Formats: sequence, structure tokens, C-alpha cells
Amino acid sequence: METRLTVAALVHWQGRFLMVEEEIGGERRFNQPAGHVEAGETLTEAMCRELYEESGLRLAPTAWLGASLFRPHDTAATYVRFAFVFELENPPGDHHPEDPDGDVLACHWWTREEIAERRASLRSPLVWQTIDNYLAGTRLPLHALQAHM
Repeated sequence: METRLTVAALVHWQGRFLMVEEEIGGERRFNQPAGHVEAGETLTEAMCRELYEESGLRLAPTAWLGASLFRPHDTAATYVRFAFVFELENPPGDHHPEDPDGDVLACHWWTREEIAERRASLRSPLVWQTIDNYLAGTRLPLHALQAHM
């Protein structure tokens, strides 16, 4: 069984969450900006790179939401996903994905209700879990993550 280390960004601004629209296997899926950790990267470096590539935003995380384990039914891989919080104080402005992979179609700022309307098209159940964890007040200090790496 293969284990893949991934990162995901929960970016919040005034009750809205940043979601990326991707094309995966010919289907439109919605996800937080996310991706795999590359060799030599720390988790936060990977997160900041993925956020920039998928949204064009250059931000630093404000907190860690925790780690989740996901085993999709259609693959033998196991994903360990570290989620980070990015809180925006100012409007996000106009931003566009840099997207070297070419799979990001658009970025959206949606409320929880708008995301719920698209729940069947979320990339994984971890997207919804991450939003619920955030709304429940989960915030772990970034230094706690570094202490355990």
C-alpha cells in the first residue's frame, strides 16, 4: 500500500471559503487548494506553493487544522492530509491560478451553504470535514506541528 503525504488550504474570508474547480478524469470536482508534498519541502512550504499554484495567492498559514487519513475505495493508496488555515483580513482581490498542471478551471469564494449544494462533486469527504472542523473552532498552533515533525 502506498502512502501519499498531502496538504490542503482552508482559506476563509468573511464567511466564504476558497474552492478550486478542477477537471479530474473528465469530471468537474471542487476542492480546497491542495496537493502533494514534494521531496525536500516542509509541510508549510508545500502548502504555500500549492496555494499559489492553484489560486495565485501568496499567503502564510495562521493555524493548523490537523491531519486526516483517507483511503479512497478505488485505489490502494492512503492519503495523509495536513490542513492549514489561512485567514484573510482584506478582500482577496482578483487572483488567478498559476496551475502548472493545467487542471484548475476556476477559483470560487463560496459560503458553506453554497458548498453544500455541490457536496456530491467534492473531491473527497475531507473537504467537508475540513470546513466543519474550522467552523467548530479547531485551530492548532503551527509550532505544534513543527514540534512533531
